[in-house]
Amino acid sequence: MLRYFAKRTGAAIATLLVLSLLIFAGSEMLPGDVAEVALGQSATPESLQALRLQLGLDRPAPERYLTWLSGAARGDWGLSVMTRVPVADLLTDRLANTTVLALTTAAIAVPLAVILGIFMAFNPGGRFDKAASSLVLAISATPEFLIATILVLLFAVYLRWFPAVSYFSGDASIGGIARTLALPVATLVLISLAQMSRMTRAALINAQDLPFIEMAQLKGLTRTRTIFVHAFVAVSGPIINVVALNLAYLISGIVVVETIFSYPGLARLMIDAVTARDLPVVQACAMLFCAAYVVLMMIADLLAMVSNPKLRSML
Repeated sequence: MLRYFAKRTGAAIATLLVLSLLIFAGSEMLPGDVAEVALGQSATPESLQALRLQLGLDRPAPERYLTWLSGAARGDWGLSVMTRVPVADLLTDRLANTTVLALTTAAIAVPLAVILGIFMAFNPGGRFDKAASSLVLAISATPEFLIATILVLLFAVYLRWFPAVSYFSGDASIGGIARTLALPVATLVLISLAQMSRMTRAALINAQDLPFIEMAQLKGLTRTRTIFVHAFVAVSGPIINVVALNLAYLISGIVVVETIFSYPGLARLMIDAVTARDLPVVQACAMLFCAAYVVLMMIADLLAMVSNPKLRSML
């Protein structure tokens, strides 16, 4: 297990290095001049040249990449072009807000999705399975912005139970924070719940054809024990992987939700930075998103290895 962990860690680091190169190259290919965007069209050639020198744009791209990479490894992402504030300071609050939103959603969606998927697989083709499958399939096919818009119209405009804008100050009460997060969390829960429950159902149904599941049924074990204990343990690896993918999505893929609800999270910060062509902020946000995917998938692989004796025997 230690060797496997070391290999996965090395692969994760190598993946992040490749991604950092792609992110830097992609941001370099964005159209427009950073200095002109920052200073405006009325800037003089002298001021533009001074800002380019200050940002290091006069140096070769490989040298700037190595400088940026070494600073990122130390937690120094440079200065924001637009605000001249350290990027690390901008990321701190936004990352905390996105983490709160993602963890709250995961704490609600993961257990609900697993339980729903188990009950759907308990009697495949039954009334509950057909109704639940149709519902989660409809939710999966519905765009995020449409779900968020419907929730805003229903609960914020007509019923006025929750605010349409998800913004809270540092001294807000727990009840105020809960009301503020209600609509974006509900949107993300519906999206994640549909995907994870379908995966859980499919994995459990496929597991029921495995030889040791059939043997358990022939020995007289109840269907409840067979599915909830033996089959669920056998398919825990794929379920853990889909949960990890959804958690990574909650960190990096909630751009639409944060935009609709004006939530001050990391994804919204990146959108604003792309609009303003603030490359240091764009690069830092993109690296954090990539790191979230890589780390969560590595954790999912390790958990799947620990939970499945067959996979452990292959080491």
